[in-house]
Amino acid sequence: MRNIIMYRKIYFVCFVMLFGLAGCVHTIRAPFGSDPDGDGDAKGAVHFALTRPATGRRVFIYDPTAHAWAAYDESGNRKNTGRASGGKPYCPDIGRSCRTTIGQYRIFKKGDSSCVSSQYPVATHGGAPMPYCMYFHPKGYAIHGTANVPDFYNSHGCIGVTEPAAEWLHDFLPIGSTVLVRHY
Repeated sequence: MRNIIMYRKIYFVCFVMLFGLAGCVHTIRAPFGSDPDGDGDAKGAVHFALTRPATGRRVFIYDPTAHAWAAYDESGNRKNTGRASGGKPYCPDIGRSCRTTIGQYRIFKKGDSSCVSSQYPVATHGGAPMPYCMYFHPKGYAIHGTANVPDFYNSHGCIGVTEPAAEWLHDFLPIGSTVLVRHY
């Protein structure tokens, strides 16, 4: 009889754990799947908290160590996440580090789907596509769409996200939204 009770307890604990894990998998995703471009990439969904302290502003967070971003509403609720790539440790074409500047900023200017760089590539004095650019630093750093978002640093300091994610972020983040860039 004692063994039966023990097996029932073990079965119950396993059931609760299984049910609990299924609930966790469901709750760690961003509200609409954390996959704005439909490519199955939910990068950042388990890295960023579902909520953060409310600031009264929309917030974009980029974590270079995770190659991921998260967007939060004014109340601190996470609305979406995705993959991102920031500035390289060294850019040979300009002879210095290109790391994305860390700290807290605000979006002060936005461009549409035809936004292009005024500086890169260096050889042509600009022209690199930066669809849905959202500038957050006076030196020209922006969040923008790019065709390739690898799991390594590949920019001159901008934060590259997938083009569909950039379009979503462009609509979600008004001018004045907070941009937080975490440490490398």
